[in-house]
Amino acid sequence: MTTLRLGTRASALARTQSQYIADLLTERTGRAVELVTVSTEGDVSTAPLASLGGTGVFVSALREALLRGEVDLAVHSLKDLPTAPAEGIALAAIPTREDPRDVVVARDGLTLGELPPSSKVGTGSPRRVAQLAALGLGIELTGLRGNVDTRIGKVRSGELDAVILARAGLARLGRLDDVTEVLDPIQVLPAPGQGALAVECRAADADLVALLRDALDDPHTRAAVTAERVVLAELEAGCSAPVGALAEVVEGDEGPDSPPELWVRAVACSLDGALAVRRSAAGPAGDPEDLGRKLAAEMIADGAHDLLNESPAPAGEAAGERSDRPQGQQEGRQ
Repeated sequence: MTTLRLGTRASALARTQSQYIADLLTERTGRAVELVTVSTEGDVSTAPLASLGGTGVFVSALREALLRGEVDLAVHSLKDLPTAPAEGIALAAIPTREDPRDVVVARDGLTLGELPPSSKVGTGSPRRVAQLAALGLGIELTGLRGNVDTRIGKVRSGELDAVILARAGLARLGRLDDVTEVLDPIQVLPAPGQGALAVECRAADADLVALLRDALDDPHTRAAVTAERVVLAELEAGCSAPVGALAEVVEGDEGPDSPPELWVRAVACSLDGALAVRRSAAGPAGDPEDLGRKLAAEMIADGAHDLLNESPAPAGEAAGERSDRPQGQQEGRQ
């Protein structure tokens, strides 16, 4: 059997994630896998990600390498994948998801609520900026690029008081000891697909598609992230938009013998966090696309499209929910 060539970015996190998939694939199929480093514009540029087209810039180079036949498969952080399908590319497997929540790495072991007013908190994500601003903590949010070591290093050096990162990446790198707080999704919903990995290959390579699916795909993770990404797509929002979503497959109402259910909650924010449309829904786990579309339709009816296209509200305007429903109806089953 020929060795499979797995395309990966050069960063420590990307290589760690890719090596995890390579090892899992070898363990479950007996196929040898070698990592092939692919350079992306996002890795060599210091410009803000939004100006480069968002996190999708990390994906395009790997997909091009696939289509040129330079690699056989590629591993991405799923939250970086554009929601539109790519011609000639198959999303063959979505392995079991890591904890999708965001975390705080702060000086002196502090939580967000313990940071004094005007503390500098770094994040490169408009989604995080909007939701953190809505908490009204009086912190100063500042842009941030770089790998995990660079970001945490800005806290260690005193340049920043804290940074916000995805827990999944720190878990994969063995850096959870750096975490000073795990953020409750009630406060900050993660990005759609956060914590999950995407394994892609050429769609025409049917045997490899089947091999990857059978060896690596987790149906519950795929259902959850599919619902989240459908919400993002229906809102016509990109990977860098201030949209959060989180879905979970749970036991059905009638116990373990009943079909599982899928619960999903989502938020769309103005860029400054002053306004938000926040909804949740539940439905059969077997049809995540339909559930995602229904939830997005509710959000659109409540003004999510307009909200995502609005300019930030004037400084000092109180944060609030754009909704006429009572809180209990907004949140539904959490």
